[in-house]
Amino acid sequence: MDGKSLNITEEKLKKLKKLIPEAFTEGKIDWEKLKAALGDDIEFKNERYVLNWAGKSDAFRVLQSPTTATLVPDEKESINFNNTENVFIEGENLEVLKVLQKSYFGKIKMIYIDPPYNTGNDNFIYPDKFSETREEYLERIGDKDETGYMTREGLFRKNSKDSGHYHSNWLSMMYPRLFLARNLLRDDGVIFVSIDDNEVHNLRMMMNEVFGEENFVSALKWKKKKQPSYMSTHVAEIVEYILIFAKNKNSLEKLSIETRSDFNTRLDNAGNKISERCIKKGIRVKLPDDITIIKAGVYKIRTMEIKYLNDVKIKNGRTINDIKIKARFRNNQEQVSMFVEKDCLFITSNYGLRRDLLPEEKEMRKSIKDLLLDWGDNQDSDTEIKSIFTEGNIFNYPKPTKLIKNLIGSIFTENDIILDFFSGSATTAHAVLDLNKEDGGNRKFILVQLPEKCDEKSEAYKAGYKTIAEIGKERIRRVIKKIEKEQKGELDLDGKAGKQDLGFKVFKLQKSNFKIWRQDIKTEEELQKQLQIHIDPLDENTKMDNILYELLLKSGVPLTAKITRTNGVYLVNNGEIALILEKVDKAIIKKVIAEKPNKIITLDRLFKNNDQLKTNTALQMKDAEIGFKVV
Repeated sequence: MDGKSLNITEEKLKKLKKLIPEAFTEGKIDWEKLKAALGDDIEFKNERYVLNWAGKSDAFRVLQSPTTATLVPDEKESINFNNTENVFIEGENLEVLKVLQKSYFGKIKMIYIDPPYNTGNDNFIYPDKFSETREEYLERIGDKDETGYMTREGLFRKNSKDSGHYHSNWLSMMYPRLFLARNLLRDDGVIFVSIDDNEVHNLRMMMNEVFGEENFVSALKWKKKKQPSYMSTHVAEIVEYILIFAKNKNSLEKLSIETRSDFNTRLDNAGNKISERCIKKGIRVKLPDDITIIKAGVYKIRTMEIKYLNDVKIKNGRTINDIKIKARFRNNQEQVSMFVEKDCLFITSNYGLRRDLLPEEKEMRKSIKDLLLDWGDNQDSDTEIKSIFTEGNIFNYPKPTKLIKNLIGSIFTENDIILDFFSGSATTAHAVLDLNKEDGGNRKFILVQLPEKCDEKSEAYKAGYKTIAEIGKERIRRVIKKIEKEQKGELDLDGKAGKQDLGFKVFKLQKSNFKIWRQDIKTEEELQKQLQIHIDPLDENTKMDNILYELLLKSGVPLTAKITRTNGVYLVNNGEIALILEKVDKAIIKKVIAEKPNKIITLDRLFKNNDQLKTNTALQMKDAEIGFKVV
């Protein structure tokens, strides 16, 4: 009862949808599909197998548009800022992924993300047209915009199932982020994406397009609940999915979390054809000492049947003659002979044939199964988050640390970077820190989280957490404190304890410090101000550290580069790059050139209109074969 009269058109559409559901896409009629369903003009334009949606071209525009944004450090919110290699970035993840492209292209071993599942109740940012009027926006989206114009990233808003572009909005949000994420992966890198039934089908097709169908690894089924909800309607759902794609599947190792527990194995395979092998004398025999001969003949051992073609003579627990055997062998003659030579072949107590595992086989790890039954669940994660935040129910539905630890542990990541750009409560950072504590690894994490506001009625807000990013940062701090407490007083028996990287750098997304790189000019007054840029291109309120990290990012240097400062000169990665940011004179230039960096970057304003000094400096750099950039 909504107080409105019957909508005749809506009723007709409902009846048509019951009769011909295949003619509807996202709640609207697809006229080509309707005509095809009715047998009229069955010819689709540009017919081909492809995933398409309303707004895909806009998603491409957003993906391809460069950003001039930067990341600024926040040492107060960090722990051990100058020495740690862990990073937490507060900001909108699409822009952050663009900012990271130069510095981390092809450097990430593993990405894990737990994005919005598009349940109809979640909020997220998705791309829209770069500029459109209120009327155009209302017609296309059916929602209101405060300003009447859309930004490049769109608004952070609820994606209701009533929206005519319900699936399209989600796809437009995910597509550019996955595309940029793929750029950051190493050739042997892998991405894990958690998802549920709402979008798993679309996600699989989209990732096929972004990563290539040939790089699909698996769709894991994770048991998220110990017991199903009694409120379930048709089916009680207790499983979520984790899609796995490799950057290059041929370069990705086997996914495993355990070594082999068996010590020997059979030589037969029931599915193989019967063949004959010759086995040289000297193999071990696990029979009582009083048995000195095995008569030629057929012997059945459970599912295995073996035929000795000649008698087997035994002395002191070993065969003393060559023998010929017929069986369904899984190994060729050359391999069997190698087993004899390595003394790993033996005859069993029931006349069967087995071999010990080779040393390299014992180190082989069993592949993980695609059904994850004991990898933590929602109940475990609730208990875990409450043990960290005793203030109350601070965060709903985090992933359990065990799940993320097992995913990280399933690939070889002792010294690699793990990226999570939908970090939420920072479970991924927790998992990395715990795993390093357990095995002495030196994995590093990069987390990205939007400073999404907490609901004012939530326990998190009442406990003092204004944003989701604040929750994530505090969780990392508390996990670090807990590990430090556990390690305090422990003996450093293996050289690993106490040397773990227990810190993280905090960075925040913001506009460029350089006015010349800004893209936010909207009015005539701002344009006039822009004309004054050449007097001083820097924002008057800019901090020196902010300038430093922006120039490093735009030079392709990682956020965790080692930086030393001497007399206003910053030397990066043992002098690979030098930045002169505070003062320029002949003496400083001479000292910097003596360091023999590959590149020197400085600010134009430091020369104070002394064109002769600038020209001479450029010539000196050229003679020293040093790249020279003035901003």
